[in-house]
Amino acid sequence: MFSNARRTAMIKRKIAVLGSTGSIGVQALDVIRRNSKRFEVVSLAAAKNHELLARQIEEFKPKRVFIKSDDGAKFLRERFPDVTILCGEDGLCALASDREVDTVLNAVSGTSGLMPAICAVECGKRLCSANKESLVMAGEIIVELAKKSGATIIPVDSEHSAIFQALCAGGHSEIKRIIITASGGPFFSKNIDWDTITPEQALKHPNWRMGPKITVDSATLINKALEIIEAYRLFGVPPDKIKVIIHPQSIIHSIVEFVDGSQIAQLSVPDMRLPIQYALTYPERLPSPVKELSLSELSTLTFFEPDKEFMEPISLAYKVLEIGGTAPTVLCAADEVAVNAFLEGKLAFSKIVPTIKAAIEELAEKGPVTIEKILETDSKTREWVRKRIGLLS
Repeated sequence: MFSNARRTAMIKRKIAVLGSTGSIGVQALDVIRRNSKRFEVVSLAAAKNHELLARQIEEFKPKRVFIKSDDGAKFLRERFPDVTILCGEDGLCALASDREVDTVLNAVSGTSGLMPAICAVECGKRLCSANKESLVMAGEIIVELAKKSGATIIPVDSEHSAIFQALCAGGHSEIKRIIITASGGPFFSKNIDWDTITPEQALKHPNWRMGPKITVDSATLINKALEIIEAYRLFGVPPDKIKVIIHPQSIIHSIVEFVDGSQIAQLSVPDMRLPIQYALTYPERLPSPVKELSLSELSTLTFFEPDKEFMEPISLAYKVLEIGGTAPTVLCAADEVAVNAFLEGKLAFSKIVPTIKAAIEELAEKGPVTIEKILETDSKTREWVRKRIGLLS
């Protein structure tokens, strides 16, 4: 089991919110705001939205803050002379390993979340992970580090939170399979030319309010490829026991089936504040601002097998796990570059998955990996994909 938490009385948690100006970070701060007696924000981190970060500093009064941009750091230092403002490559790790912090919410987007995740578990923190890429790229390393340090890893993804909750109810050793649900994104069951899809269309998710990268990943279903690998890392379930099913309503967030045929599912309205709060408060539960789910008001819940268009990205997950080695890193890095290129109008939506597949075929290497090898592969993959797309001469 990846959680070392014990059922003890709730303590006031001292939290570092990494990615505080993004969708997950903003929702996490809403949870904290509503439970101010339970949580203290020690530090905040953002990439470049210094204006929103400034408002968060005024409200939550953290002692330390990281911002990636130099201009943002200058702005914040002038405005908040009594707050330690960090800027630079080691800033996120400094917050994640801060002795005063006991809980790190890693909501950093993309592969930038890797090193703070490693720093947090090395220092024995509770890592509330909303960063898929860190667990996909280096999940085996992170889980082993957590076992040595006594760190706790609790997933924030709604699907993995649902699996975790089902396992708490039903046990771990009797799993028959895990069923990860997928909304299908904005294009499921629609007759649409994938070559003409615009960023505006891809970012209109029917159920969830998320950041742009994960929203596009949901539209391509690459997020399910990442989630299959993440589930494999977190729960130790063989890949052939992890399945994806399309569930457009996003009410059932995942299902665990046990050897006796019982299935335990976690249901709620699609609101990320619920898995965020559960990760922060586990093993306790607190009242939530999330709308109560009324089963009598639901007209229907539907489920579908992924069709041909969606099976290719899902199949990539099993291919990546079969290759092992650096393949997960290539998947994450290629996806990040391809999605950014699409959002900038430099790559067609229909080319995102083929670009990722080509990168895996060209660059993935078998064998054991180290953090240094992961970082080297990440850099190499980004350059290769940029050249393929034509972003580099």
